[in-house]
Formats: sequence, C-alpha cells, structure tokens
Amino acid sequence: MEYISSIQSEVDTLKPSLFELLAEQQLAALIPPSIRYLLAITTHRYPRYLLRILNNYDEVYAVLSLVVEKYYLRTFGGSFTENFYALKREKVLAVNGGEIKRTQLAVPAEVRERLKLSTVDVWKNLAILVGIPYLKRKLDESYDVHIAPSASLLGPRYLDRDALPPNPTIKQRLMHYYKYFLRHVYPSVNAAYYFSILAFSLAYLFDGTKYSSPFLWLASTRMRRMNDADYQAIDAASEAAQKAVTAAGRPGQGLAGMLHPRTLYPRFLSSLRLLLPTSIFALKFLEWWHQSDFSRQLSRKAAEGLELPPPVVSGMDLARQPYQDEKQRAATANTSAKRDPPISSTSLLPILTVPPPASSELCPICLHPISNAAACQTGYVFDYKCIFQWIEGNHERQEAFMKGQRSNEWDDENDQQENAEKGNGNGKSREGKWESGKGRCAITGRRVLGGTGGLRRVLV
Repeated sequence: MEYISSIQSEVDTLKPSLFELLAEQQLAALIPPSIRYLLAITTHRYPRYLLRILNNYDEVYAVLSLVVEKYYLRTFGGSFTENFYALKREKVLAVNGGEIKRTQLAVPAEVRERLKLSTVDVWKNLAILVGIPYLKRKLDESYDVHIAPSASLLGPRYLDRDALPPNPTIKQRLMHYYKYFLRHVYPSVNAAYYFSILAFSLAYLFDGTKYSSPFLWLASTRMRRMNDADYQAIDAASEAAQKAVTAAGRPGQGLAGMLHPRTLYPRFLSSLRLLLPTSIFALKFLEWWHQSDFSRQLSRKAAEGLELPPPVVSGMDLARQPYQDEKQRAATANTSAKRDPPISSTSLLPILTVPPPASSELCPICLHPISNAAACQTGYVFDYKCIFQWIEGNHERQEAFMKGQRSNEWDDENDQQENAEKGNGNGKSREGKWESGKGRCAITGRRVLGGTGGLRRVLV
C-alpha cells in the first residue's frame, strides 16, 4: 500500500499514500483512550494521588501532548506517531506550484533546510495536533451531557427547561448561549468537519491536492516521507547535542550528569520512540496469550497433582495431631467440632456443623464417596444432594440431631456421654437450644448467599 503514491506519480516518490496516513491517524486516536484506561485502573489502587488527574484527564493529556509533540516537530519534523511511520511535515512553497522536483533530486539537504518547519509553522501544527482534537473532545462531551439526553428523552420540551430565568446572572447567560450553540450550530459544524476531511481525503487519494486534510491546507503544510537527508540531519543533530552536553559536564558527575534536566528531557522524550513499538508488541502478546489455548494448557499442567489444604476457619478448634486410623480421626474431629461449635450472631445459639472429612473424596455430611460434586461459597465441596438438603434444612442428619436421636454412622460413645451430661439424652429434642444449620455451610456454619442458588456444580 505504501507504494500506491509512487505508482500514481513516477517522480514524486516521497508522497505518502492515503493508507499510511489513515493508519497513523488510527494509531494516534488509540493513544488517549488507552492511557485513560490504564489511569482509571491505577486510580482504583491510589485514588488519593490520581483521582484529580483522572477527573481532569483531557487537560493533563493536552499539556503533556503539547510538550511531546513540540519536541518531535522541532527535532524530527513530524508528530510522535508520524515519526513511527517515518513521516514528516514540511512547508509548501508558494512558487511553482509548491514543487521543486529537480532541485529535490540534486541537493536534497538544501531542500530539506529550506522546507523545514519554522517556529511559526511548529505552533500552527501544534494547534492542529493538540488544540483541535482537545476542542473536539470537549464539544462532543458537552453535547452528550447537555443536549443528547434531553433531546432523546424529553423531545421538544427541553426548550422550556433551558430558557433563561428572570434576571439571569452572567454565568447563566453564557451557559444559555453555549447550549444554544450546541443545539443549533454545532451539529452543522460537526457535519462540515467530517465532510471536509472526506473531501480532502478523496482528492488526495486521486492526486488532486497536496494536502490530506483541510487543516494542513490552512497551515500550508503537507505530509512527506522521510528520506536519507532527513536521517543524516537527525543523526548529526543528535551527535552535536551529545558532544555539547559532554563538553559542558564536569568529569566524575556520573549519575548526576545523566539526570541533569538538560539531558534528561531529550533522552526521555526520545525514548518514547522505543516505548510505542514495545507497548504494541506487549499488547499483541497479551491478546494472543488470552485467546490461545496455550495458556490454559499450561495452567492445567501446573495444577496437576496439586493437593490444596481445606480452608482454615476461625472459631473451629480441630484436632491437628496425626492418627493411626481415619475413622478415629473423623470421630475425634467430629467430637471436637461439636464441643466448640460456631455461635449464631442473631439467635446466640450453637450451630450444628460437621468436621472436614479425612479424605477429599468423601462428602463431609454423609461420609460417603462424592458422586455429584458441588462447591459451597466457603470453598468446601460436598455431594450435591447432601448440601442441597442441608441448606434446605431437611437432611436426615440434621433431623436426627435436632430430635436428639443417635446414629451409629455419625456419632460415637463420647457424643452419647456428652449429651447425657448436658441433659440432651437420646430422644430429647434440641429445638430452641441448637440451630440445625439451615441456610448455612455444613462445615463453617456461615450463611450461603442465595440459598441453594449459591451452590456451584464441580466438573471433575
């Protein structure tokens, strides 16, 4: 695509194609929202320092863009993103149609110095690169805030709401005229803005004009490709600046000389040339990483054979010493959990809970192998039928416990002796003295948000 202009004009090989200019404009348009997005994410972590910057992002970005673009226009002859595409801006001569083709071929260095942007031209192009986009963003934002919602919701009745009150202040009068401009004038101005850009783009595509936009025509500036004379001049200027800095510095300055404002400013701005392609590569790499199956396979292989311990719950003093028999371990842990159960914050009653099983393959409630796994919000995994009935409050283990009945499968002799000492003998109801654990996790005793709808099936 970059050689389309050369095919159209066999002499002028420095004229960039429209597709190069459009690619550069798209890249330049992606930078402000990308920086705003990164700033918004960082502000969530450091709101005290960055919230004011985020609220005034357009102004801060305009000031920073003014500094960066001015340096690149004076040093490289083009904007920050134009330099990435090896493009530059040069003046258009008022003689001979602005073209000096033979002189361009004979003495390119002299022609470059003659067509180099002057100080006035630099400020004109800064107005095009920074001022017009900033003004366009603010007008679009004001139109979306003040006009678009009223026009879509209220129809013609918004005129009465925006009418001037009796004895208006200067601020109210200015706001009234500003809204009048946004409502009646700005839509036409916005349409003319885009139609003029389209007309100049079509004319530039078919070699009908030297200017790719109406603003470049107003500033008498056109876009060109950089040639060997430009690169030689930039290298010579960089070497001269480096020699001047070295001659002005004192021996032994070290890091202090590198951080001097005279050298830090150009070095930092020049390093942005490497930051842009690096950022693009990093973005494409992250996009590939998240879209490809390679990252998922790598994560799956890393997680294979990883045995995670159960969550640690405060308030449950489970036995930690090793046991010879898993049955004895489960019975002792069960007894310990019942002796120190969690207390409800509303009824102040102890809550029925079960200890974690000795093996992750067993359901903590029924102590049988899990056939249909379901995870609770607390992180523990149960058999879906058991945890569903437990949260509903009609599991047979809950009913047996609340009725004071003993089951050989879940209780042992220590439980029977403990219940007898507390007056909760076999057959004596625990209603009003215990909570059955309805609506709670069977191990932690914490409430499950959403009830049974808070359960998540586990695919094994």
